[in-house]
Amino acid sequence: MRYLIDIGHPAHVHYFKNLAFTLTGQGHEVFFTCRDKDVTIQLLQHYKFRFISFGKPFRSVPGKIFGMFYFTFRIIQVSFSFRPDMLLNATMYAAIASRVLGKPHLSLEDTFNMEQVRLYLPFTTCILTGDYNHPAMGRKEIKYSGYQELLYLHPDYFKPDISVLDEIGVKENEPYVVLRFVSWTASHDIRHKGISHANKILAVREFSKYARVYITSESELPDPLKKYRINIEPHRLHHALAFASLIFGESATMVSEGAMLGTPGIYIDNTSRFYTRDLEERYNLVLNFSETESDQVKAVEAGIELLKGGKTREKWQTRHAKMLSEKINVTGFLVWFIRNWPESFRVMKTDPGYQCRFK
Repeated sequence: MRYLIDIGHPAHVHYFKNLAFTLTGQGHEVFFTCRDKDVTIQLLQHYKFRFISFGKPFRSVPGKIFGMFYFTFRIIQVSFSFRPDMLLNATMYAAIASRVLGKPHLSLEDTFNMEQVRLYLPFTTCILTGDYNHPAMGRKEIKYSGYQELLYLHPDYFKPDISVLDEIGVKENEPYVVLRFVSWTASHDIRHKGISHANKILAVREFSKYARVYITSESELPDPLKKYRINIEPHRLHHALAFASLIFGESATMVSEGAMLGTPGIYIDNTSRFYTRDLEERYNLVLNFSETESDQVKAVEAGIELLKGGKTREKWQTRHAKMLSEKINVTGFLVWFIRNWPESFRVMKTDPGYQCRFK
């Protein structure tokens, strides 16, 4: 069987990497398409995946509209030569292309940006979503007990490597904070501004009183913050997150990654994400704050309290263990689901509890 996977964000490489390793190990072929966004290409190269890049993503609204047609056309072009039996992705382009190609398409969804969902919903064959509260996706939806970040951070697949501390220059048990700033150029980022420059400076200054501070940023950092940029290979970042005292910033994905590892996280966004709310309300693994000036300051204050707390790490590890005990191995489930398609879709519709076999 041949599987084409379209990548829209570096995190998507992680979503699908264990699936790709498993499928290729079973003798199937996997090919990736992508845009040159952040560290996407570096990750695909590191894992030695077969891929083609379609260039930089478009940033303007007219550019994004043009990109919907252009990137879809490019996927169709690639598919004529690769001849996939199924397309998978967390973007809309492959969904639309699948209809032209007459092939099944499986979509992973966790942002629930309804502008995008409405575009790909008529074309996709199935949508896999976590079982937390979120907008209904209709008859094509299959819910699984988990979060997308468990595709690559489930303990069956990921073991934190403590040697990463030497790479970033901290001692064992030395507290450190990872700050994450995004570029705010994605379609779901329209009307968002994120953390103000003044509050970025405030966070660095205040957190530095209790821990070493590292920053990872999609966009160029202002001069006063450049010295804090973390110097680490992209594929090693999750190991650094696993031993951090706090993850703070504008990336729902990175804060959620921290939750999958038992690391305290603070997420700042006007709408938050359905999964970050669930991680806060059900497991107390994430703290969500809005982008208002007052909430940004409160978020910094909350971060200080977490850093000052003597047993914060132990509390989070206990909550983390509870969360894992209630979730499935999402990659194991995904491998079964696509290898047994379309019977797997019928099984999950009639017996959702079947997924418990993947705990």
